[in-house]
Amino acid sequence: MAYALNTPAGQAVQNIINDLPQLIAVAIVEVSSGMCLASHSNSPTLNPETAAAYNTEVVKQKQKAMAALKLTGEKIDDILITLTNQLHLINLLEDGKKFIYLAVSSRDSNLAIARDVLRQQADLLK
Repeated sequence: MAYALNTPAGQAVQNIINDLPQLIAVAIVEVSSGMCLASHSNSPTLNPETAAAYNTEVVKQKQKAMAALKLTGEKIDDILITLTNQLHLINLLEDGKKFIYLAVSSRDSNLAIARDVLRQQADLLK
């Protein structure tokens, strides 16, 4: 357990675990540094801190692409990466300074429910 319940990030992680107990991993991540503010994994092979660092680069590259394409007035809500057996969801907070990273089994989880759970927790992290 890499989170404390007395922080907004730790409380958000705990709420996500409560709502999606079958999750593989979850992390609250600072975009500027790629550092985890809170994280949890139910898998011995998926390190959420490592995933956070790499997914920070995904977010930054998409932001650069949007700037290059002059997509003014647009912002990233979330990024979905579908793997053979997993869904990886990156949900950016409205200010774009943090994101919630979630990995779930595509067989055991409903994407719409997972997205809704992350959106609900984004309010806690403002």
